[in-house]
Amino acid sequence: MKKLEAIIRPEKLTDTIKGLRSLGITGFTVSQVVGRGKQKDTYGVYRGKNYKVTLHPKVKLEIVLSDYMVEPAIRSIVHTARTGEDGDGKIYVFPILEAYNIRTGEADTDIDDLMDRGG
Repeated sequence: MKKLEAIIRPEKLTDTIKGLRSLGITGFTVSQVVGRGKQKDTYGVYRGKNYKVTLHPKVKLEIVLSDYMVEPAIRSIVHTARTGEDGDGKIYVFPILEAYNIRTGEADTDIDDLMDRGG
């Protein structure tokens, strides 16, 4: 099993989820985050005062997958989240050593249960 963490632009979330669902991936966690990369600072006005925005709003998707689904998921995220500009995001891949079902307390050995089988 592997865990993908994808940091993407918020406006790309809907398209990215549609792409993942087209692969049958329906289990994931979404968090609103802020961060800093190569994306340039922006400027705003609040109550008549100018300010610099150095941390940009992003969305983090966390997905645990069987090894065979990692490459298709990465391709889908890159395809649906890319604008070609700085600030498009990153994808990180981590090994998952163990997983447990909180309701039953049992080891969760088949992460593919989170896959939509089309039924």
